[in-house]
Amino acid sequence: MSDFFVISGCSGGGKSSLLAALARRGFATIEEPGRRVVREELASGGDALPWVDGIAFARRITALARQDHDAARALPGPVFFDRGLIDAAVALEHLTGEKVLTALAAPCHYSNPVFLAPPWPELFVSDVERRHDFASAVAEYDRLAAAYPALGYEVILLPKVSVAERLAFILERVGTS
Repeated sequence: MSDFFVISGCSGGGKSSLLAALARRGFATIEEPGRRVVREELASGGDALPWVDGIAFARRITALARQDHDAARALPGPVFFDRGLIDAAVALEHLTGEKVLTALAAPCHYSNPVFLAPPWPELFVSDVERRHDFASAVAEYDRLAAAYPALGYEVILLPKVSVAERLAFILERVGTS
């Protein structure tokens, strides 16, 4: 079993801030694939953006998440992922209707528990890289909240508390301080 922990959940729920806090504490972290793809596509004038070609975007983040999982094997554990392959596969399945989740998730296992950031409207903001609205973020969260347990993962909701308190919450549950 790997020491690969996923922090998933609602867009704008504080995941990236939490991953930054983990990185500052010296833990290996993997940045969200979606944000990286959006930055690359915006810089190059590409179309694999969720608001231009959602399916191309979902395929790109799926490939990148698989690469991240493979590359993380060389990192000292534990490794914390800001989203991961399951998130990407859920998006791809939602957009295409293709039943890909189980097949894509099987070879890239993550550790239990998976942490989900719940919808938190007071934190949610749209920006250049996140152009969807809060209702779309909640719909995505609902899909993820169903997918992880369906794949056998234990899901723990992150409390709506400060980043420092969330950090302590996670570290206590993964047995690291």
